[in-house]
Amino acid sequence: MNYGIVIKVLGNLLLIEAAAFIPPLLVSLIYGEKALMSFIYSILILIILGFPMSRVNITDKRVKAKDALFVVFLGWIFVSFFGSLPFVFSGSIPSLVDAFFETVSGFTTTGSTILGDIEALPNGMLLWRSLTIWLGGMGILVLTVAILPAIGVGGFQIFKAETTGPIAEKIVPRIKDTAKILYVIYVGITIIQAILLCFGGMSLLESLIHTFATVGTGGFSSKNASIGAFNSSFIIYVISLFMILCGVNFSLFYEVLKGRWRNVLKNSELRLYLGIIAVSTLLITINLNGKIYNSIFETFKHALFQVSTIITTTGFSTVDFNKWTDFSKSILFILMFVGGCAGSTGGGIKVIRLLIMGKIVRREILKLLHPKAYVPIKINDRMLSSDTTASVSGFFFLYMVIFAFSTLLISLEGIDLISSASAVGATLGNIGPGFELVGPAQNFGFFGIPSKILFSILMLLGRLELFTVFLFFVPDFWKNS
Repeated sequence: MNYGIVIKVLGNLLLIEAAAFIPPLLVSLIYGEKALMSFIYSILILIILGFPMSRVNITDKRVKAKDALFVVFLGWIFVSFFGSLPFVFSGSIPSLVDAFFETVSGFTTTGSTILGDIEALPNGMLLWRSLTIWLGGMGILVLTVAILPAIGVGGFQIFKAETTGPIAEKIVPRIKDTAKILYVIYVGITIIQAILLCFGGMSLLESLIHTFATVGTGGFSSKNASIGAFNSSFIIYVISLFMILCGVNFSLFYEVLKGRWRNVLKNSELRLYLGIIAVSTLLITINLNGKIYNSIFETFKHALFQVSTIITTTGFSTVDFNKWTDFSKSILFILMFVGGCAGSTGGGIKVIRLLIMGKIVRREILKLLHPKAYVPIKINDRMLSSDTTASVSGFFFLYMVIFAFSTLLISLEGIDLISSASAVGATLGNIGPGFELVGPAQNFGFFGIPSKILFSILMLLGRLELFTVFLFFVPDFWKNS
């Protein structure tokens, strides 16, 4: 283990987080809020810790796979812990466990909350909540790779360890340039949506809060009633569109910018992703029209929004879908396990894994008819290795085991099955709201400390896609060889 590079990268990461406190600090200053000092204290702590760590001298700048995994694992814990300090210092969330839960929920783009009255938070804290989502959406370590040339040739290992999906690919040969391109696209989408929301009647601060939460697919709002509080069809459709866009693999936006539309249109994951959204929206619209809503346009609007917010694991809401029919709620529950595309800011299992699993099932059926036949699995005309297919199968198995076991643990609190299962699904899949006691009109504040700690772990497991965390429990990881 190259502990020197680990310490150096983590130190720079803490300095980046200190810089990220500046925008909410300025908002607190503008509004004359007492929360201002909590950001100042947090910045000082991060500088005192991060600066000497970032100055560690290292002779070998290569980041090996083991080093990268260790950096990513510790990095997410560090930024979540130190990111919770302003909540504690300001008294907005006095409990460290609750503050850690809220911050982990932000950085992992989950959007679950323990807050009952969101509007009681100072404006600076509201911005910080959403900013954690924006930073975590693309990946805080990817940002580090983009702006720190000192990481050098080893940056791909960090990028690979943090990128969502079974395969991590570089857009251009140099990983530093790949990270920069992704962030340019990310920032561009952010700016466009913020402008549109301002046109829709939101203030600049509200626009930024909801744009950060949309682009990062985390769903933190400044309103207790979420997007429904604005009562604007324009805002609903704008956010629906950008949720869908941010559930797409960001490398496809680069293809669009380069004029390679054919590669985008032929992308099988994108087609399946859009197909699931279209079919789910249509079924819910048909099911709810005349039962819950009288207008087909009103029904379609809410159906599209809730399908978009669940499949992209954003977590916004316009209505309390707990009051919908069982058929429509069942569709949303299934979508909780789907998630966005690989390489997007969305959570969940990911559409690409469902696509690969479907092809694996098809291959096994064909081999019953032709036992000696060689049936390759291809995605976008590219043959997948046996290691990739085995990884996807292992991910599915581990995901379901964690889901089932965690549901049992949560039920020990005396919580009903639907609430327990959906709470676990919402945190493990980085979705946000669930059903019944953790529905869109509720929160996670009533759970005990052990459950909140478990949910925090599940959110990190979901964002780091399981294997990165479980690797630390394998004895071979700690051996020098």
